[in-house]
Amino acid sequence: MLKAVLFDLDDTLIDWSGFGRQWEARERLLLRGVFDYICDEVHSLSDFDAMITEFVSRTQQAWEGARGNLRAPNIGVVMVEALIALGVPPESLDQRRCLEAYKWGAAPGSKLFPDVAEALTTLRENGIKIGIVTNAYQPMWMRDAELEQHSLLSYFPTCRISAADVGFLKPHPAIFEYALNCIGTKPNETVFVGDNPVADIAGAQSAGMQAVLRVTHPTPPMLSGLIVPDHALNTLAELPDVLDQWYPGWR
Repeated sequence: MLKAVLFDLDDTLIDWSGFGRQWEARERLLLRGVFDYICDEVHSLSDFDAMITEFVSRTQQAWEGARGNLRAPNIGVVMVEALIALGVPPESLDQRRCLEAYKWGAAPGSKLFPDVAEALTTLRENGIKIGIVTNAYQPMWMRDAELEQHSLLSYFPTCRISAADVGFLKPHPAIFEYALNCIGTKPNETVFVGDNPVADIAGAQSAGMQAVLRVTHPTPPMLSGLIVPDHALNTLAELPDVLDQWYPGWR
């Protein structure tokens, strides 16, 4: 019996294609808020560019390490460590306040895929639990602001999971186990939908779930056929029919 569907977030529910990957400019804007907060309320800093360099370097190092051990980077930890390296007294730093000053939200040009609302509504109206599992390095409370702006938050009242909070990245089994415990279902009662063959498909299948590949752009070869999704689709409008095949009578 189908009881739940878990979704990846970025490039599965939220379409980032219009953003243009302007990470450097956006990072500079967001970090300016942190710099101003620190200078106004915590400790005098004189070089904004030095802060950017320190933060970006530590972020890159954290992600490079994560590729080997799947330990999830956490932007709050990275930010505090960067500020300490710049001379800010550790005892004066409040990680939550620093992240609030970062003012994360929906990126310019990002938007909800047009097929998302109808698919989520169909699942919800048929009593299927739905949740989000993202490899974000922001705590979920930061991504919640983004979900609200994209009119997504109300669909996911209880199960919204960020790798930064769990401590592990997909495809590590720990994050999938955490998600199943959060949503309260067994693997054979749960389907996972995501766009990344390794993180989403291989990870969910290893956890015992059927996995659906959301194809939004050309997908690279899946490790010589070692990773094969249980189904692939180009639009979430196809998802209910796929679920009909696997779980007759779910709706």
